[in-house]
Order: sequence, then C-alpha cells, then structure tokens
Amino acid sequence: MEKQTHRISWFIIPAQDLDRACAFYESLFDEKLRRESMGPDAQYAAFPYEGNAISGCLMTAPDARPHTDGVRIYLETGRHGLDALLARAEALGGKVTTPPVQLPDGEGRYAHIRDCEGNIVGLHED
Repeated sequence: MEKQTHRISWFIIPAQDLDRACAFYESLFDEKLRRESMGPDAQYAAFPYEGNAISGCLMTAPDARPHTDGVRIYLETGRHGLDALLARAEALGGKVTTPPVQLPDGEGRYAHIRDCEGNIVGLHED
C-alpha cells in the first residue's frame, strides 16, 4: 500500500451568511473565492487551488453551523504573514483568540481567530 503524503483532502468552514463570510475571507487573504451551489439547500465558496492541491470552502447548509469547539483547521498565511493577517482579521470584525505562538524546531508560528461567523480558525506561518 502506498504511504499517504497528507491526510487532509478538503475542509468546510460553516457559515450562516455566505456573503458576509466571503467578504471576510476574501478581504483577509486578498483573493476571490469561487461560489457554487450544491443542490437547493447548500451554497459554498471555494478557496482558490490548482490541480490536486488541498483546499476547502465556506458553506451554508441546514447542517453547517458555525462553532467554536470541535475540529480546528489551520490556514497557511502564505505571502501575507501571520501578523498582517491577524491585524486584518480584527479590522474585518474578527477577533484574535490566541496570540501568536512560536512552534519548536523552526516549524513557524500559529494563532487563532474567531471569524465573522463565530468559528475559531487557526492561522499558520512557516
């Protein structure tokens, strides 16, 4: 059996108001999300990706409810850097819930934010 190089294939960040959530994340990362429908009751907006890259989406659906506990995802800060994204998140109405933490062995830093929908999301900087 071939060994996995990663375990995550897709993630969903629940949203009650997809327009509000899209505005928050599009402004946070300075990139456009792709909006789609999944049947009559579910709408989503996918983060940009190419080929087989790992990505995910914001989703509004009857069973997709924002929350502060449970599984936590970490989004890479990319070209923006952690400090800039934390400042931008607060300017967009989010809240820093865990300030930057240095990881051991040069594995970067992370922080947690509460987004505009009430989800706690991790941000990671290499």
